[in-house]
Amino acid sequence: MTNDEMDGVAGYMQQAKDQAIQSVEHFAEGVAAETLPEGKLFEIAQSVGDKRLEELNVADTTCGYCAVGCRFDLYSDGEEILAARPTAEEDAPVNGISTCVKGKFGYDFVNSDDRLTSPLVRDKSGEFRTATWDEALRRVAEGFTQIRDEHGGESLSVIASSKATNEDNYLMGKFARQVLGTNSIDNCNRLCHSSTVAGLARTYGYGAASVNMDDIESTDCYLITGSNTTEAHPVIGTRIKQNVRDGADLLVFDPREVQIAEYATQYSRVNPGYDAVWINGITRYIVENDLYDESFVEERTTGFEAVSEAVREFTPKRVREVTGVPPEEIASAAETIAAADTCVFGWTLGLTEHSHGTENVMAMANLAAVTGNLGKPGAGVSPFRGQNNVQGGGGDMGPLPDNFPGYQGIADDEVRAKFEDAWDCDISPEYGYYTTQMFLEADKGDLRGMYIIGENSALSEPGVNHAEEVLENLEFLVVQDLFVTETAKYADVVLPACSFVEKTGTFTNTDRTVQKVNQVMEPKGDSRPDWQILQDLANRMGRDWDYDSTAEIMEEVNSLTPLYGGVTHDRVEKEGGLQWPCWDENHPGTERLYEDEFNTDDGKAHLQAVGYSEPAETPDEEYPFTLTTGRVLYQYHTGTMTHREEGIMEYTPSDFVEVNPATAEAYGIESGDMVTVESRRGEITVPAQVTDRVGPETLFAPIHFAESAVNQLTDETRLDSSAATPEFKVSAVRLTPADDTAMREQNNTREAAERSEALEGGD
Repeated sequence: MTNDEMDGVAGYMQQAKDQAIQSVEHFAEGVAAETLPEGKLFEIAQSVGDKRLEELNVADTTCGYCAVGCRFDLYSDGEEILAARPTAEEDAPVNGISTCVKGKFGYDFVNSDDRLTSPLVRDKSGEFRTATWDEALRRVAEGFTQIRDEHGGESLSVIASSKATNEDNYLMGKFARQVLGTNSIDNCNRLCHSSTVAGLARTYGYGAASVNMDDIESTDCYLITGSNTTEAHPVIGTRIKQNVRDGADLLVFDPREVQIAEYATQYSRVNPGYDAVWINGITRYIVENDLYDESFVEERTTGFEAVSEAVREFTPKRVREVTGVPPEEIASAAETIAAADTCVFGWTLGLTEHSHGTENVMAMANLAAVTGNLGKPGAGVSPFRGQNNVQGGGGDMGPLPDNFPGYQGIADDEVRAKFEDAWDCDISPEYGYYTTQMFLEADKGDLRGMYIIGENSALSEPGVNHAEEVLENLEFLVVQDLFVTETAKYADVVLPACSFVEKTGTFTNTDRTVQKVNQVMEPKGDSRPDWQILQDLANRMGRDWDYDSTAEIMEEVNSLTPLYGGVTHDRVEKEGGLQWPCWDENHPGTERLYEDEFNTDDGKAHLQAVGYSEPAETPDEEYPFTLTTGRVLYQYHTGTMTHREEGIMEYTPSDFVEVNPATAEAYGIESGDMVTVESRRGEITVPAQVTDRVGPETLFAPIHFAESAVNQLTDETRLDSSAATPEFKVSAVRLTPADDTAMREQNNTREAAERSEALEGGD
């Protein structure tokens, strides 16, 4: 290894700050460089430069943050991650040489002082103590076995992990059905894109993105809604901005003027909770002005007449009354889409996290189909997935109450018989509980034990006050994670798992690309990969699992899962990734869905006539504002990883609520003032950010902070009827300056005391 090569590694890191600031494409890195502790980049560079490269472990792997699926090389000295460097562009099919701030700098969590490195069990006093693996696994096996034997397997549930590998999640589903005897297994996909899966599957046959990254980069037009793309999916956001700069049109519809809207050809502010209305309004305009793709509709769809009839009510006047979008903006968007040769329709949770999210997705699927924007280069639907492996681990691998791996229905007798034979067990055809239903059923006493793997339900569930009560009262709770999370604090046993830099397997990204995850460093302390923990536990509960590697697990996956029939570790590594469906070892994978036919009985898209449903909760006199929630660039989900990165925490250290300037003036609020946001379920007190990113009747708060736990305000009871997704994006709330809140509490205390005195006097 030459000195020049060593200098190259260190030099790359030393130049990162200047390069990031100079490059629009790497804006996030620039801000990271500004916010990292002074000298951090240079310390990283020095720590690499001081070592001979042959002393370092360098492995190419797939990012463990969002589901874009960026690949890069990680450098480790065996103790910590020293640097992240883009791999060769041809080995990174999704991101090329791009990385975002989290993928480049967010690894302090691996060596955090509070990293869980040994099992914990709760003793008779109610306190945690360190335990051996033998004791901890014995406690878990005994606890689950007792509940299963006394109350049946369906009194147990598993919450799987969209952060874990495909192989881990496959075994989670197998463990639930074969070992515990329950179909009540689900994952965080239920809280985000389940309505996407339900809506697209009903319309096209597959509940996933139809496009590849080249389509996203090369399309003539984008319609993006409910997606804060540049913050939640920065590398995709960069691709979109570059294409817009080169001439593509960008249409953004959102209640909040998110950063991607700054680059838009047209930004339209919409009232939260009424997306099907403006989407149907665009479809109506296209149909009534004969702008639809007549040949595509006639040859490749069914249900067009019913859709045409259903959208008639969505006149420009009606759309404006309900959504606030002016008629000229509906017309402009419709004409832009119709005039474009190709269009990509992108969305995230702003479209799906509603009590009627499936309707929203089906309305969008109709629009893509009537304009002929499916099955050709540069066109299609692209639900941007959030967690790194929510597409694969959260759906494809079958940790779901209604599906086996590959979306094979448990109610299908033939499919179920295949898995019963392969797994040597009986499986009920009855669906298990969805994630949020688990908490509701536990409240009734019908569900007594939970095994939660890599999910922080105490923060991520809607109505977290209720979720915390359920977790505290469960008969037996096991949590498997990297840290003693807010959820793990309620556990009877906590099992230490590995991070993605300490394991081998595969992730499947947002465009269905299966990519390799390679171990960079040894597991911390006595932590173990999820698949090994599951195997040990299954064997203690009477099974005989004997997997030697995750490659062997993938071989079992492809033998039972047609979508993954040709996916093996060897192929994924050699070919740099495979997009499903990949039917057999000779199949090249499928870069773009629906080029020839849809995944339906007749090969056609089944358009669904949808109207619209009101949000489950709308503003009123008592709660006059609509609160919507979302993400920010410098944090990730419930903060389990990013809260342990000092530089990131310096930039976004706490929660906040965005308030429109007119609203702020009316309430006497200035930026930085503490305000209380209260719903019918709870309240939070956070700093205000006065900004016109939100409208006068809308508030926005991030989801990342345990201290304020914004999901205290959301509702756990009103779920999408098809997908059981909660309505995170619409909550009726009121806003109060914190000083007024304190005064109100004092008044309430005084009034209570006066009432007490009056009662005492009456006695």
